[in-house]
Amino acid sequence: MVKGADGQTTPGREFQFTAQDFVRIRDLIRDHAGISLGDSKLDLVYGRLSRRLRATGIRTFSEYLQLLERGDQREWQAFTNALTTNHTAFFREPHHFELLADQLRALNGRSPVVLWCSAASTGEEAYSMAMTAVDALGSTTPGVVIVATDIDTEVLETARAGIYPAERVARLDRELVQRHFVRDATVPAGQVRVRQEIRNLVTFRQLNLLQESWPIRAPLDAIFCRNVMIYFDRDTQLRILKKFAPLLRREGLLYAGHSERFNHAEDYFRLRGRTVYEVVPSMSAERQGVGEWKGR
Repeated sequence: MVKGADGQTTPGREFQFTAQDFVRIRDLIRDHAGISLGDSKLDLVYGRLSRRLRATGIRTFSEYLQLLERGDQREWQAFTNALTTNHTAFFREPHHFELLADQLRALNGRSPVVLWCSAASTGEEAYSMAMTAVDALGSTTPGVVIVATDIDTEVLETARAGIYPAERVARLDRELVQRHFVRDATVPAGQVRVRQEIRNLVTFRQLNLLQESWPIRAPLDAIFCRNVMIYFDRDTQLRILKKFAPLLRREGLLYAGHSERFNHAEDYFRLRGRTVYEVVPSMSAERQGVGEWKGR
């Protein structure tokens, strides 16, 4: 038996898991990664972290949390990976990629154009950005640099490999798939791989949006931060948005998720279109005295 978040006992659990354990976990992941977990996530947390108890041989959540609180960095990363939600798809919210294509065409001639995919997950979003650049500018070397980051080290390994189940591209335009994906003897059966020229445009790095400083160079032409802020409280959102603004060029754009609204950040961003924001001019990278981007 285990007490749930409502104080009632819940039978059938493999490991003892109390309401106090859940509160400690909720505080740890909020402080470390900014993720806010409501009481409705109790079962999800138990299910995901039970795997870590099995992997480490620890028998109780109390002992596991003591391991984290002692500062075991390897387990901290595994803990974070376990509680990070990674839901993505190629060309998700397609209107953003139409706008990105227009933006890139308008910037054609400047090199490099620098884009940041700030929550890259398994890579589909960053590669969609790269495919958009290649198609919009008509070149496999379009002068576009994409920096793609995520807090989860496991999904970044998938992203770097660029190999996906074939069903992940089944709904994409057939010609697009033929242009940008490979199915040959080097790819496991039932899977596809992003072509090398697309992968060459993207650099994947591990980054926690809550860390004090980011290894991201300004000025940027666009930041994709979509369906991430919904996991943060308003104060955390504002702290991140305040750091985004001076990284962007005066004409730079912030692409947000379909359910995200940043009305509380009007000092830094103003709505440009459908879930797309432009930086307030006084906050732009140029206004902050940031020079040209010199490379990776």
